[in-house]
Amino acid sequence: MKLRGKISASMMCASLIDLKRDIHELEKAGVDYLHIDIMDGVFVPNLMLSNTFIKAVRSVTDLPLDMHLMIVQPENKIHWFDIRKGDYVSIHYESTSNVLGTLQMIEEAGGNPGVALSPATPVESLSYLLENLKLVNIMAVNPGFAGRAMVPMTLKKIADTRKFLDSHGRENTVLEVDGNVTFEHARLMRDAGADMFVGGSSGLFLDEYPIGVAAKKLYDCIK
Repeated sequence: MKLRGKISASMMCASLIDLKRDIHELEKAGVDYLHIDIMDGVFVPNLMLSNTFIKAVRSVTDLPLDMHLMIVQPENKIHWFDIRKGDYVSIHYESTSNVLGTLQMIEEAGGNPGVALSPATPVESLSYLLENLKLVNIMAVNPGFAGRAMVPMTLKKIADTRKFLDSHGRENTVLEVDGNVTFEHARLMRDAGADMFVGGSSGLFLDEYPIGVAAKKLYDCIK
């Protein structure tokens, strides 16, 4: 059975000056999660958000978080983050030599462990992690920056990953897609098997629509 389509709002695309306002608009729009991109300038060539930012977000909302750790050796830093029950926390497969141990640490901290797959990372890398996975994040762009174009093979990779998970009895593992989630792409991504959609500068934080209007349009695309 197909899981309900959910939106995880990319907070790196929100207004840092009017963060509280944007979060309240996201709450009113009914978004499911707040997507927090943590970048260290090493695993990806950018710096973005932090444990301090998470504390600021926690101070104004009870929405669960969807933390995306684009950092090296995340096993040494899991304790930095305020992980709470109901949060998703995903690491990149290539970011550590101890992927399984890091997933176990996330679960012990109370979070739902996830693995993010960069465009060229094969789906089969998940084979021996399935018992510990609650979410798989398919990167539709090379990680590090907002506003990049979707990698052409993304839709096939979503479909292949959904088939892989289902064939291993993991129908309830959430399949997230992150990057260039436009209204048009969201429909195609949903048809390919995605369940959760990171709404950023392409489909949620838009100049032409208020957040509430954009969220409704995006939800209409992922029913």
